[in-house]
Amino acid sequence: MPKQDPHTSSENQPTVESESELTFQNRLDLSELQQNVQIIRNEIGKVIVGQKDMVDMLIASLLAKGHALIEGVPGVAKTVTAKLLAKALNVGFSRIQFTPDLMPSDILGTSVFNLKDSEFEFKKGPIFSNMILIDEINRAPAKTQAALFEVMEEQQITIDGNRFTLNAPFMVLATQNPIEQEGTYRLPEAQLDRFLFKIDVNYPNLDEEVEILNREHQWQDKIKTNEVSSFLQANQITHYQSLVTQVLVEEHLLKYIAQLIVSTRNNPFLYLGASPRASIAILKASKAFAAMAGRDFVTPEDIKRAAIPVLHHRVIVTPEREMEGVNSKQIIKQIIESTEIPR
Repeated sequence: MPKQDPHTSSENQPTVESESELTFQNRLDLSELQQNVQIIRNEIGKVIVGQKDMVDMLIASLLAKGHALIEGVPGVAKTVTAKLLAKALNVGFSRIQFTPDLMPSDILGTSVFNLKDSEFEFKKGPIFSNMILIDEINRAPAKTQAALFEVMEEQQITIDGNRFTLNAPFMVLATQNPIEQEGTYRLPEAQLDRFLFKIDVNYPNLDEEVEILNREHQWQDKIKTNEVSSFLQANQITHYQSLVTQVLVEEHLLKYIAQLIVSTRNNPFLYLGASPRASIAILKASKAFAAMAGRDFVTPEDIKRAAIPVLHHRVIVTPEREMEGVNSKQIIKQIIESTEIPR
């Protein structure tokens, strides 16, 4: 009987089946995340009619460890939706109403002299929580807006030489009215850049408007937020955020993201293009969208879905094109359509 070559032995050569099993074992299990995302949608849907894109982008912001800026005219449920998302999560929640006379210490906190100990004691402001709802963020001046720069980027605050770290998860949900309205300030570019998404909220259609009226008529004096149950704990959220970072992105898709960003810098219709922070934001957002769909890999569609809400508040249209009525969304859409999709 001939001897078997040890180099060709079946014991030393893995079969195709065993390689497939190993690959399957290494894949992320996102079924629980996907299921809980659907529960959040359903809970918010008990109160909010329509606005599915806004809800999905708020959830994606949370999973990507980002912040969301929601813009729309008064009365389109911006604040209510943000409150309902916070209600669905069993974490700390603070609401800050921005006004023209608001000071940075009203947000961050201040040092108070303790007569008993003869020492200054730091009293934490409302920013020390997990979910922060800032209502009408563009009604406060630039000095107050600047108080958010460090905490939104680094999840920490430095006051009187002392550094205070905030607990995870941490997310800022800010609402603003269109800047054309009276009593609003334009947010600084540096602050806009710290928001993962800018979400534009439109009016409901006719059927949705009728459903809103029906629900309001049936509820009468009920408190709407009581319709939503809290079920996700802080440690579950941080676990899901960790899973999202592990979603696979192929090398050619990274190049696709880079091409989109570079195109904003070379576009003649744009006075200011997107920064590397924007490309990182698209990467994080596309991973979150993939995870929400139950996939452990990013597709070009995830990137295209993330591009406009990530980019349109980070670029500036040239004055000539702005006078012609061209907006940043239209230009970004043209960039997406003209950039070759990797296969």
